Amino acid sequence: MTRIDDVARLAGVSTATVSRALRGLPTVSAATRRRVLAAAEQLDYEVSPSASRLAGGRTGTVAVVVPRITRWFFSTVVEAVEEYLHQSGYDLLLYNLGGREQVRQRVLRTANLHKRVDAIMLVATPLRPADLTALATLELPGVTISSGSRVPNWPCVRIDDVAAARVATKHLIDLGHRRIAHISGDPDDELAFTTHLDRRRGYQAALRSAGLRPDPTLDIESTFTIDGGNRATAELLARGEPPTAIVAACDEMAMGAMTALRDVGLRVPQDVSVVGIDDHYLAGVLGLSTVAQPAAEQGRLAAQMLLDPLGARPPNPVVSQRAAGCDTPVVLPTRLVVRDSTAPPRAH
Repeated sequence: MTRIDDVARLAGVSTATVSRALRGLPTVSAATRRRVLAAAEQLDYEVSPSASRLAGGRTGTVAVVVPRITRWFFSTVVEAVEEYLHQSGYDLLLYNLGGREQVRQRVLRTANLHKRVDAIMLVATPLRPADLTALATLELPGVTISSGSRVPNWPCVRIDDVAAARVATKHLIDLGHRRIAHISGDPDDELAFTTHLDRRRGYQAALRSAGLRPDPTLDIESTFTIDGGNRATAELLARGEPPTAIVAACDEMAMGAMTALRDVGLRVPQDVSVVGIDDHYLAGVLGLSTVAQPAAEQGRLAAQMLLDPLGARPPNPVVSQRAAGCDTPVVLPTRLVVRDSTAPPRAH
């Protein structure tokens, strides 16, 4: 197997010069570059991408940090990011925090990422002041996805969670519902850092726009899971007269709500309509009406914004322009998907 030392010997230059010449750096004269290329061709020498990156001080790896990889949104985003990175010749180093504080500190507050990655992507990862300080000392490019803590000078890709919940609630109002409940995220759940607040604001804004006053007894907090939606709905039903419709802060909570309603003999949508937010891959199977968010597209766009400055691909002018406006998040559109879980309220 031909090594870079063999090329250097045949060309009569140092291995460092061979590396610079093969990478097309301007510090090598045209004559020397021609001599190196001729020697490499004669010896059938192929440049190793990983070796080339290391010689240039690059690792060819991007760190992606997620709160919980088992949740639909995070796994969908990571899959899209990994595919884009792979096509660009980069590897993905995944950090799953899993609600463990010691993992957060090891990943974000130590030199764990130093010289291991070229850039960092934070997917819906809540940050504390100590985390922001630690990230700043790394001096690595980065990008964030979804709502939550912003990192100064990092671009952000997200949806408008307020608007998504407003559209979901308005859909029920337009069907004629007036007693509309809301099951939202638990503020103590690390996944509900700002999303649950934004989606509650959207729910309340839609009610007020229709001349309806938000009823605190119809607004219950729980975890962003199927079980969380089930427990929240069971508590809601135990309070007395059931609502005619439920807005769930995510599709998994909506699925739990549908199960809880079925368990007490209430039919969806004949007795209670249910709408979620996300367009989880099971939403279509279950006939769940929802406000779809482009999870995979958020991942792909964030990966583009991260790799463009690294020169992994020819810069995309549109993406580069978006990334340049670091203080203004890139907000992708959502859309209402109406299925079988919503209908006009039953006439009494």
